[in-house]
Amino acid sequence: MKKVEHFIEAIIFNSRWLLVPFYLGLVFSIALLLVKFVKEFIGFVPTAISGTGSEVIISILTLIDVVMIANLLLIIIFAGYENFVSRIDTGDSEDRPNWMGHVTFSDLKMKLIGSIIAISAIELLKAFLSIDKYTNEELAWQVGIHMTFVVSALLFAVTDWLASDKKRK
Repeated sequence: MKKVEHFIEAIIFNSRWLLVPFYLGLVFSIALLLVKFVKEFIGFVPTAISGTGSEVIISILTLIDVVMIANLLLIIIFAGYENFVSRIDTGDSEDRPNWMGHVTFSDLKMKLIGSIIAISAIELLKAFLSIDKYTNEELAWQVGIHMTFVVSALLFAVTDWLASDKKRK
């Protein structure tokens, strides 16, 4: 019976490798975001030259939005892979980010919600800069959704704080 138990545990332990295609898919998503960024940047050039101040700011915010999503994907790939699959061996590379290997699942959750809030705030700012394109109801929905993210982040933080407080006792 002990051999059966060991076999089952080995299967369960090795099942973490099934996550690798998900992380590779996210890597390819970053490549697609690069295509989106280049497209947005090319469209930004004429706006920067002849557009109004608010059009330039909205275009820049769109570029920042794409970059933040790419950064978020990279954090999820690195931290998720290291937390759930295997350590990433970078040897003695001086380019290894100092946070790699130190981001826990709780940290990852907070980075994720923080990034979502930042992306939501950028979208909200873009809406406010082109306020004439939105109805009051649409703006109210955007503010409400953004505030939902903010409240969720606060609840996540309180939950993590309470959980870490219990661990210390």
